[in-house]
Amino acid sequence: MTDSGSLTLTAARAGAALDARRGIVRLHAEVLTALGLRPGDAVSITGRRSTAAIVLTADRYASRRALYADDLTLGNVGARDGDPVRLAPIDLEAADRVVLSGPASAAAVVDPDTLRLALLSKVVGEGDDVSLLPIELGDARRDTVAAARRTLNNTLGMGWTTMVLNVVESSPARGAMITADTRVEWESAASGLADLPGEPLPPARDAESRMPRSYPAATASRPRAETRTDAPAPLRDGRRPEPRPGIAPIPLDELSGARIPAEELKELLDLGFNHREVLTVVGTDMALGVLVSGPAGAGKATVVRSVADAVGARVSEVSGSDLAALEANAAADRLRAAFADLDDPGVLLVTGVEHLAPAARRTPLGTMFSRLVGDVLDDASEHAVVCTTARVEDVDTAVRSRLEHEVVVPMPDTDARRELLAYFTRGMRVAEAVRLEAVAQRTPGYVAADLAVMVREAGVRAALRAKDGGATALQPEDFDGALESVRPTSLAGDSVELGGLTLDDVGGMEELKQTLTETVLWPLTYPDAFTRLGIEAPRGILLYGPPGCGKTYIVRAVAGEGHANVLSVKGSELLNKWVGESEKNVRELFRRARQASPTLMFFDELDALAPVRGGGTDGGTADRVVAALLTELDGAEALRDVVVVGATNRPDMIDPALLRPGRLERLVYVPPPDASGRADILRANAKNVPFAPDVDLDAIADELWLYSAADCAALVREAALTAMRESLEATVVTAAHVERAIERVRPSLDPKQLEYLENYANDRES
Repeated sequence: MTDSGSLTLTAARAGAALDARRGIVRLHAEVLTALGLRPGDAVSITGRRSTAAIVLTADRYASRRALYADDLTLGNVGARDGDPVRLAPIDLEAADRVVLSGPASAAAVVDPDTLRLALLSKVVGEGDDVSLLPIELGDARRDTVAAARRTLNNTLGMGWTTMVLNVVESSPARGAMITADTRVEWESAASGLADLPGEPLPPARDAESRMPRSYPAATASRPRAETRTDAPAPLRDGRRPEPRPGIAPIPLDELSGARIPAEELKELLDLGFNHREVLTVVGTDMALGVLVSGPAGAGKATVVRSVADAVGARVSEVSGSDLAALEANAAADRLRAAFADLDDPGVLLVTGVEHLAPAARRTPLGTMFSRLVGDVLDDASEHAVVCTTARVEDVDTAVRSRLEHEVVVPMPDTDARRELLAYFTRGMRVAEAVRLEAVAQRTPGYVAADLAVMVREAGVRAALRAKDGGATALQPEDFDGALESVRPTSLAGDSVELGGLTLDDVGGMEELKQTLTETVLWPLTYPDAFTRLGIEAPRGILLYGPPGCGKTYIVRAVAGEGHANVLSVKGSELLNKWVGESEKNVRELFRRARQASPTLMFFDELDALAPVRGGGTDGGTADRVVAALLTELDGAEALRDVVVVGATNRPDMIDPALLRPGRLERLVYVPPPDASGRADILRANAKNVPFAPDVDLDAIADELWLYSAADCAALVREAALTAMRESLEATVVTAAHVERAIERVRPSLDPKQLEYLENYANDRES
């Protein structure tokens, strides 16, 4: 103690991300007691200059001689790590008036009321720097804080989270707390913005169509000088790292769709970097080797950068694919330089590690990398090695054994995709008719990178229209066109075009639709219900019936109803003449399905892919594929949130082991349409065809015995073509045209095959 009621402490930069830039400092509980303080009280901090802050309790392992503060507070005091500062309790006064200066772009769009809400309960003084990040002290102001966040997101984008303002004037001049009655104003010089180029941002839309979230994978649409005003985080010895070019990290609480894996990684790095003493108390140790896996484009590297920034570590980044493309000596030199460039604490980020250290063949570069990783993790506790990969099974086992921890960044679900779309469109003009929720539901299988490309494509379409004098805001048709041209990379080549189909578009077949709902939709939509009742969800279902009766069509409808990711499996792509390749393709297919869950896997013409074993002449390839399918469907590794649907017109040719309970346990017969069903199919295909009044579709349907759904659709097309043959200027299709079409389009169903399938279905029911 230097004088009554004050204490000289050593300044230390806080590691808690939730305190950063919110005007909060932390002290050991014993120091709080010695000063007669309680958590939430205000203190005066004096270094080269003075400021005030709210004090809270530090964790039990904190030093009793240190004041933990963020870089903004230390800057207001004029202190660095290790500098002495004087701390004393103060009596707060409610601020009558506070005048702030900041970027002109912020002063133009943020009104004083929003500014007051964002700064509510903060303690300020003249000359202090203050951020817009709200201080959260209790549940009473939670709604107020949330409202301020939403408004700032909608007006400034994510730039507000790193924006720093300066207190030009405050009444009183020191220790003034901003309350609901404080008059908060922008400095007059910052409000004269009439000469700024550009138009004002579009008005805020309703809460349903905007989400106050963000995602790091996007490219900022605003100049970085306005959105990134903070200095690099200081290192432990007080030095500040030299700024490096690259993508600025995004705060953890602004990650969308990847918050859970980000928190997992943060816990690991924070424990290894900042709380080694806890490991010592427990009597253990840890190596900071982490493998981050997930689909390509999901934001794995961005999560690592954000977490490293949150724990105060600097990232040294290398690309595995770039190193693998170099000559061996040059790649080795670059790899050694990356390890040597690590700071304390430092994170070596290796993207695409499967290229650097492939599992298929042991390369000299991969061997050296594995050895270097081991040396770094064994000898330096202040270093972490984090590798990212989209294919875990392709990473060398020696490297995987060094990376003790694994974090998975999942495929974004509907809610995450909606938040990503809100982030990517935050600086764009979006029409009121656009509903991001609907766009998110139409994009299963899209990762963050895909959504960013899709939004840019929609923006290009809007710009082309605006160039010709059309509307400048994004319209629903812009997203429709972008969705047609941008396909998800994670499911490239295997996705099913749903076309907006749902079960409501399937006429009749109520019993079949109910069975599909229970077997396919319920496991994907309500997995918790199965867990609550203590049962496992059905693994799969087999649809069998005559060709052309809508098996594939109804699968598309089921997929559209459940908004699940859909993998369409082609037998020709799975089968390979090389030993082991076909089984590897099956394993890779199911790995992608698990990664993209909830997923519906559709095997069309399953009889060609999984025939009865023992009768083939292909050297056993088909038998090995069947064995791999059996293992994946009901093996040691659980198949969660994945439903398999097969379709065939020869169920007797499928290996019986696939059809037992626990695999494709439900066999459902899809019969040819009856007269009523044929009439519904004719009407559905004729909704845009101008039939003459003399055309009676119900009467025509009665005559179409042995016509499948595909035959009925072909009949409508042929009737229209017949009218065109008579005259290219024809405006209606008459009954005579339909009669001639019936003569041309013959039924495709074979009575013998139909009888066999009906008997097969009756035998199973009996």
